[in-house]
Amino acid sequence: MPATVVDRSPALDRSSALLVCAAAWLLPGLGHLLLKRTQKGLVFLVVVPAMFALGLVLQGRIFPFEWAQPLVALAAFADVGIGLPYFLAWMLGAGAGTVVTPTYEYGNTFLIVAGLLNMLTVLDAFDISAGRK
Repeated sequence: MPATVVDRSPALDRSSALLVCAAAWLLPGLGHLLLKRTQKGLVFLVVVPAMFALGLVLQGRIFPFEWAQPLVALAAFADVGIGLPYFLAWMLGAGAGTVVTPTYEYGNTFLIVAGLLNMLTVLDAFDISAGRK
């Protein structure tokens, strides 16, 4: 039985791969769109920012970088993982969070998971650009 041949696109050079990673971080799904992975790119472009927006609607908090509180700093790092939507929300004053709202913790979870999920999409875009996928 013949072995199955996997069609892999050629690896990009280092600077192009870094550019794809930066684009993938800045706008979820953009890295995949640049790599001609349209279906995945469009899914990430819709779903990941929607999760972030839902976290804001649920009164979640965009955590500040407070190095004296390591868990808050880690949550802030996860929030920044979403890229441009984080900075837009921060500039618009969204994400103050309302602790007494019953949905506060759900909102926090959506915000954090959206950032972490985008970090995974950046790694996936890197693997594609490096020719590993």
